[in-house]
Formats: sequence, C-alpha cells, structure tokens
Amino acid sequence: MFEEVIEMITSNDEKPSQEIDLQGENLVNRARLTGCVTQEEILNQLGNCKGLQKLVHSIGIVIKIDSESYDHINVMLHGKNASGTVLSLSCPTDGTEKVFHLDDHGSQFNLFKKLKFECKHPGAKASVSVKLYLHEEYKVPVISNEAVAFNTEEYKAMIKKSLLSKGNNKRLKEVIEKAENGEDVTIAFIGGSITQGAVAEPIHTNCYAYQTYKRFKQMFGKGEGENIHFVKGGVGGTPSELGVVRYHRDILKEGTVEPDIVIVEFAVNDADDETEGVCYESLCLQILSANNNPAVVLLFSVFVNDWNLQERLSRVGKHYDLPMVSIKDAVVDQFRLTRDEGNIISKRQFFADIYHPTNDGHTIMADCLAYLFSETKKTQINKDDINISVDPVIGDAFKNIRLLDRKNYLSMAMIDMGSFIETDEDIQMVEMDDNLFSTPQFPNNWMHATTSGNNSFTMKINSKSLILIYKDSGSDAFGKADIFVDGQLMKCVDPREINWTHCHAVILYQEEECKEHFVEIKMASDDVDKHFTILGFGYTL
Repeated sequence: MFEEVIEMITSNDEKPSQEIDLQGENLVNRARLTGCVTQEEILNQLGNCKGLQKLVHSIGIVIKIDSESYDHINVMLHGKNASGTVLSLSCPTDGTEKVFHLDDHGSQFNLFKKLKFECKHPGAKASVSVKLYLHEEYKVPVISNEAVAFNTEEYKAMIKKSLLSKGNNKRLKEVIEKAENGEDVTIAFIGGSITQGAVAEPIHTNCYAYQTYKRFKQMFGKGEGENIHFVKGGVGGTPSELGVVRYHRDILKEGTVEPDIVIVEFAVNDADDETEGVCYESLCLQILSANNNPAVVLLFSVFVNDWNLQERLSRVGKHYDLPMVSIKDAVVDQFRLTRDEGNIISKRQFFADIYHPTNDGHTIMADCLAYLFSETKKTQINKDDINISVDPVIGDAFKNIRLLDRKNYLSMAMIDMGSFIETDEDIQMVEMDDNLFSTPQFPNNWMHATTSGNNSFTMKINSKSLILIYKDSGSDAFGKADIFVDGQLMKCVDPREINWTHCHAVILYQEEECKEHFVEIKMASDDVDKHFTILGFGYTL
C-alpha cells in the first residue's frame, strides 16, 4: 500500500475498522501495482507460506491522520503464527514508520490473510503505506517518483510498439479525408469500464476515449473541429456478450447516429464472454456491415498482471484485416526495466488499481490510437475494401441481435409479467458520451419484489437465440431465479455471485433455425420472498 486512503467504519458492534484482504491474488497484485514488482520468482513466493518465510523479515507501516484525536491506531496482521494468534501493534498517526519484525514473535509468520486497522471512533480517515522488507538476497525495483516524460523520443518509441497492425486502411483513410474536408465525422467507443473512464479524473474528459476524440479533432478536424462528434458507450464489468446487445442502443442511438469510426475495447472484459469470441466477432461484423462502411479499430487494453485476451481476439482483426492497437505491447516490456534501462512509466503510474489506468495511463492509450491515425494518414490508401463476406473465424451467430425490453417487446413477443411487475430503479449507472452525469442501464425492466406474489414471468418468442440480461446485486434482498425454456430447466441464476450492482448477460439458447420458444422465469423455491430483476433480452431472428 502506498498512501492509500482508508476509512474506519463500524459493523457488527465491533470497533470502527477497515480491512484489507490479502488472500488469493490480492497480495501478489498489490506487489505488482504498488511495488512495481515484475520478478516472477518473488511474485510466486508471495502466494504461499514457505515463500513468504524466505522473502519477508519485517513489515513497515506509515499512517497519517490530520486529527489530534488519533495519536495511535491499532494494526492487526491476520494469519497464523506458532501460537495461532493474530499479531498486532499500535502505530503512531504522525507519519512515523513503525517496523514490525516477524522474528520478534518467535517464528516466521506463516500466511498473510488480511490487514485490519482499528480505532476508537468511526469515520476516521487515514493515509496508509505498508512495506514488506525482503531479505537481502532478493532485490526489487527502486520506484521512481519522476513524472512521465511525455513527448520524448523514448516515449514515442514506446507508443510505436502499440501498433499491432495498420490493417486495411481504406475505410479509416476515407474517414480522415472526410474530416479534413469539413464533413461531419463521428468517432465512437464501445467497451467495458476502461472505456467508461473508470478512475479517470474527471471521468468524462480525461478518459482515453475523450482524449482520443480530442486528438482526432486536432489532427483532422476543420476549424476548431466542430465537425467531429463523439459517442462513448463503455459499461463497467461487462463483456462483448452484452456489448453486442446494446450496440444499437448506446452507439447507434436507435438508428439516429451513424458512426464513422468505432473503437472496440473488450480485451480485458471478455473472460466473461461464454461464447469465447463469437459475440466479439459478431459485434465487429454488426459494425462493419453498416451502410456507411465505418472503420473498426480493435483496442487491446491490459491489467496490472500483464494479462489480456489479445491472442484470442486479434484473430478477428487478422481475419478481416482490421487496424489493431495493443496497449499491452506498448507498456508491458518496459514495466520490467529500471529508469536507467529505459523505463518510461511504472505500473504505479500507469494503473490506479489492478484494472484501470490513471490519467497518465489514459493519456498513453489515447496517444497509441493517435499514432495509428497519423500512420494511416501517411500511407497510401488500399484499393479494395475489407472483405466481410468470408466465413467467420470464430462465429457470427449474434451479429444481427437486437434488444428486447419492457418498452419495445410488444411487436416481438407475448409476455405475461406474472409477479415481475415492478420496475427496478436501483440499477447500474454509467457516464455515457461526454456526460459527467450517469445514465441508468436498462431502465425498462421487470422486477420481482417481496410483495409481488409468486407467479412466473413467461414469454413466447420466435428467435434463433436468446440472451437474458439480469441485474447482479450486492444486496441480501436479491435471490436466485430458475430459468426454463420449453419446459426444461436451463439455468438457476444467482444475482449475488458477483456481489455488486451491474448488468449480467447469459445465453439461454442458440440454434440454427428461428422457431417459437416458451421462456419461463420464476423465483427459486427458497428465494420466493426475494427480489430479482430482468433487465431485458437480446434476440436474433
């Protein structure tokens, strides 16, 4: 932890406290992010008892609280030592480092499970740094506090590495020429929370999407760039399985917008795509098939553990010869270098948490896309357009999918709401386009409430495939629902598994022919007094 702000809150009649979970990958990811540790030898040992004993001899804790009411707070390191107790110490709050020597407690500490900070009164906020001191045979990078050297030759060389493929440039060059001629051009972005702008400050103008739009305006716009328009449709925690359903709503604005360029960013979200790329390819084809021949750019962002799905998803880009930009290719190799060896930005500078970029990280993403635009401008235009009539490389079963919800179902389905008669207003909220205010996702929904009764939601629909979109929640008021198709139990879905409010897409059926199906949704037998929200459906004909 490095100057991380925590707040002591009261729960279960205990003293006010804040807990930091160190189990599973949490400790390893904190070492990657905060400590900029890249050595696999060290990261692997952090995840097991014997490794920790070899690595760590002491723990340093620095706490700052701007209040005279708290001269000390208690810090407890949960795990198990020889006597089975939790180790604790009292730490000053004036910024003085308190060093906790593990050998002073009779044996090496076996496992770090969690840190707990505890004080007398609720509401106290503190800035906390926690260091692990390693035995001298282990060396980790010295973290530089130097600002990122933007616009240097070394920085530009890093940005160049992001250009995974220029692809067929015909569509993108035509859009650039259109912009330079003063014609209206719309650049759109669809993806997950990184596209939404999560953690960027402010989220609506410092996210990579808006910064890319500004760069495109500056590079190719007429006058002040008033002919360049911006659409952003990033929804946190969701894969292309949901993106393909909401594209017509969030990007095309129900047919009122024709984007000229669409950047697709699902490389770190599509682990949750149960089609393993079919929805991603279907989304790309849905965009590419539009009458105005938009350009599609595939963007591959990255997590703090250097992971993304670039290998899987770049197959789609190669198949249709699309431009591709890899943030992973740009930054990951240089993360392992010291400043003397050529490091440009550290993980602590690039990532705000284990998932999302800082403002500097968003700037780098925008610069990578701008480099693609500038290189495309320089190169000769491809004579022929891309060929989207070839057989798909993964699958295209969902390319013509459409959204069905409480507002528009009448022409497509026969629905009996049963006891799902309420409308849920406590739904995922997202900053769309260049707005700072949040837009509710799937407001035209059906919710089962505790007072609604216990009748099934039923729907008769003709379709090849059907995706259910339901609300995940962290509330104990929500319970499981059983999903039947044509009388057979297909799934029991639990909105508490993810444990935070967002949209969850799941396939109910996928077939070759369009035919009538009967769908029934009812509360699981042990959750009839709980809530469940059907946000909508995606269907194909």
